[in-house]
Amino acid sequence: MTQNKAPLMTVDQIKEVLPHRYPFLLVDRIFEMREDFISGVKNVTANEPFFQGHFPSRPVMPGVLIVEALAQLGAVFMLSKPANKGKLAFLVAINHARFRKVVVPGDQLMMEMTMVKMKLKLGVVKGVAKVNGEEACEAEIMFTIVD
Repeated sequence: MTQNKAPLMTVDQIKEVLPHRYPFLLVDRIFEMREDFISGVKNVTANEPFFQGHFPSRPVMPGVLIVEALAQLGAVFMLSKPANKGKLAFLVAINHARFRKVVVPGDQLMMEMTMVKMKLKLGVVKGVAKVNGEEACEAEIMFTIVD
């Protein structure tokens, strides 16, 4: 399902928070951000470089990149907090990752992350990525914030 409301952050604004760039920036828009929640989208196109090898005759977005897209959304969430401005979020752990649906060119990967806990420089978020309302992936991701 397409998100119809105006984005809270565009890709240019996301690039002000995240250090990632093409071909590894996997969040296109942020739609909502609250104290304990963020939602965003990755538009999956046929031009993604990973589709050349995964798989040429049946393109499927690699599960590890779906988790990376969730992690990037979580990083935007954490790095948008005033105390973390200008810092980096490094991945510490991925727990309870489950894949339930393949993601293919043309899909919109709608993602949501909820804060589980934030303590000093360590944060845990739980996320889900959906395509057309169907869950494609879920995972719990832990970050550390570094200068």
